[in-house]
Amino acid sequence: MRPAPRIRASLREKRIHDLFAISVLLKGAHALLELFGGIALYLFSTSALVTFMNRLAAAELIEDPNDFVARHLLEFARGFSVQMHHFYAFYLLSHGIVKIVLVAGLLREKLWAYPASFVVLSAFIAYQLYRFSYTHEASLIALTILDLIVIGLAWHEYRLLRRHRPTH
Repeated sequence: MRPAPRIRASLREKRIHDLFAISVLLKGAHALLELFGGIALYLFSTSALVTFMNRLAAAELIEDPNDFVARHLLEFARGFSVQMHHFYAFYLLSHGIVKIVLVAGLLREKLWAYPASFVVLSAFIAYQLYRFSYTHEASLIALTILDLIVIGLAWHEYRLLRRHRPTH
């Protein structure tokens, strides 16, 4: 026996809401990683980071001279400048803070957080696609897909919240 259409619709809404909550929590976890990464970059000097990357890559290349990640890390370390260091530290820290504020607002169902998320995530998507056009990093596409999913689910949640909230 199938549940009544109204119950099916409410079960579907619950699943969509659960998926929304999971996707927002994933964005929150990513935001925390960015925040901690930005703080870590501010705590260490450029030369200390380059030394660390070189040692890490060298140890891996001794094991496997064709190690893809180690070769790219070594190449990255060779070009890692003070300007890049400051950019990455600021970028990670600012993105982390902005995303944590948005995630907190979304999880607490604050109406302002939804349009703000649409704007911020759309800007991130534009930047990620711009960067992808130069780097071809698959991780940028993965982040873009996650951002699009969050936007779609947040839009759905926003419409439901506005419909069910009393107007003053």
